Amino acid sequence: MSVRGTDDMLAPTQILVATDFCEASDAAFAYGREFASRFGATLHLLHVVEPLSLKTFGVEPSGALAPLVQADLEDAARKQLDEMLMDSDGSGPPTRRELVTAVSPAAAILEYAREEGIDLIVIGTHGRGALAHLLMGSVAERVVRLAPCPVLTVRHPEREFVLPDTLMTVARA
Repeated sequence: MSVRGTDDMLAPTQILVATDFCEASDAAFAYGREFASRFGATLHLLHVVEPLSLKTFGVEPSGALAPLVQADLEDAARKQLDEMLMDSDGSGPPTRRELVTAVSPAAAILEYAREEGIDLIVIGTHGRGALAHLLMGSVAERVVRLAPCPVLTVRHPEREFVLPDTLMTVARA
């Protein structure tokens, strides 16, 4: 773990935000970007593309069309990652955009975190109901259970870290 010490806490130097481009992931990205900016850390933005055969419920696509469709999916994901990282004023943290094709998004996130020495993972959670969670599982839950570092889960709509009005008034004075 590569963290810099401050007076009373450890500061991460490598922060990973895993995204599936949903609203919860957008909220997680906002948190990850803010933490990376405040700590002077590198922000890693990772998206995992599942192989096309899984998208078609286990039926292997036929012919030469499958690789083209897979390539289109990956290109579209790269464009979305680039759009998320656009920083018109240049004030954001140093960033790395990563795209991985893998059968298991959770396993790919965990492997990336280990290989890159990630100090903090920030991931969105959908907050599905109990039955949906039982049937589908949760990428965020698997990441939390098996991560080599702390994990911050963010649910949409998220709670903002807001100071009470009286503290805000004092801080401005």
